Amino acid sequence: MEYGLLGEKLGHSFSPRIHRELGGYNYRLTELAPEELAGFLETRDFRGVNVTIPYKQAVMPFLEEISDRARRIGAVNTILRMPDGRLRGDNTDYTGLMTLLERAGFRPKGAKCLVLGSGGASKTAVVCLRDLGAGEIRVISRSGEDNYQNLSRHADAEWLINATPVGMYPKNGVSPVDLKDLPALKGIADMIYNPARTALLMQAEERGIPAVNGLAMLVSQGRAACELFLGKAIPAAEEERVIRLLEKETENWVLIGMPGCGKSTVGRMLAEKTGRRLVDTDELIEQEAGTSCGDYLRAHGEAAFREIETRMAAKAGKESGTIIATGGGIVTREENRNLLRQNGKLIHLDRPIEALATDGDRPLSQTPEALAALYRTRAPLYAAWRDLWIGSTSPEEAAERILEALT
Repeated sequence: MEYGLLGEKLGHSFSPRIHRELGGYNYRLTELAPEELAGFLETRDFRGVNVTIPYKQAVMPFLEEISDRARRIGAVNTILRMPDGRLRGDNTDYTGLMTLLERAGFRPKGAKCLVLGSGGASKTAVVCLRDLGAGEIRVISRSGEDNYQNLSRHADAEWLINATPVGMYPKNGVSPVDLKDLPALKGIADMIYNPARTALLMQAEERGIPAVNGLAMLVSQGRAACELFLGKAIPAAEEERVIRLLEKETENWVLIGMPGCGKSTVGRMLAEKTGRRLVDTDELIEQEAGTSCGDYLRAHGEAAFREIETRMAAKAGKESGTIIATGGGIVTREENRNLLRQNGKLIHLDRPIEALATDGDRPLSQTPEALAALYRTRAPLYAAWRDLWIGSTSPEEAAERILEALT
């Protein structure tokens, strides 16, 4: 291969798209077991590669030359095969993280800072904070002197960088820390970019703490690596373009609204027009339950139905770049909101009550009286959850308005 990424488990990496956009070359993901790493590097059958977890330190003994920056950090994330065949290691994570901290408004000079994690990414964070003049830097690890059990002793920390994979896809929904232990925080930078809103970032949002995910870091370090691979500068505007492109492409469009407002129909229309995959949470429930939603609700009751609905919201919400059609009652459980928001924009389809469909298997809204009562209860919830309101009288109109707003 010419260019690519080395790691043990690469999953749904955004890197191929980034390098294709910035450099115009093919970029291959290469998963290697630890015992395969040496053989791969010794063959030198590549022009340039990036390196990710867990090999950023493991590759260093195989390199003839290491940049001062990478040596100071103690980790390499970019390897270039020189014209004479020698391998040179560098660290473009430094550039990426500096970009991220600038976007996050970090002002750590003289302040106490925490870095979560003690791996290669953590080493980059520590060097960046030192170069920004941080006062005191504490690395929080699972078993070190400063650990997650005694985190409250750092309640005076003002800035935090998450350099762990805790909460990263596919193990969404977990936070490395509880922010109630850190009441003085002024800002958070989470190196994770998938999901867009980790549990840590959603905690920060609830507490009013400025916070950013790691997408800008990923694209910025990718641009720096691309410049090394190609030996030429790439305009900063290209970096911004790719960040915006990935944000749009990976965001889920989550349709919420009353039963009978056309969420499934609108979802199918949008999927046909955009090529995005449609995920219908009611269909997921039926697949899991082995029966229709209506029959399951009648047989087991609403509480049991809401339990399985929450599990399906968690399953659908962790994916990227999809259209998600939800059941009308998804808003009755507050926990579902963050499950759907972690990668999604919540779109409220609002049709006049007289235009709502009442046919089909809808146990909770079969009569005009039941529908009106349901509307009074749920309308405020939809309004509180939504990121985008789409008022319409038909599915066709709703689909067109969504496309106008989001494309």
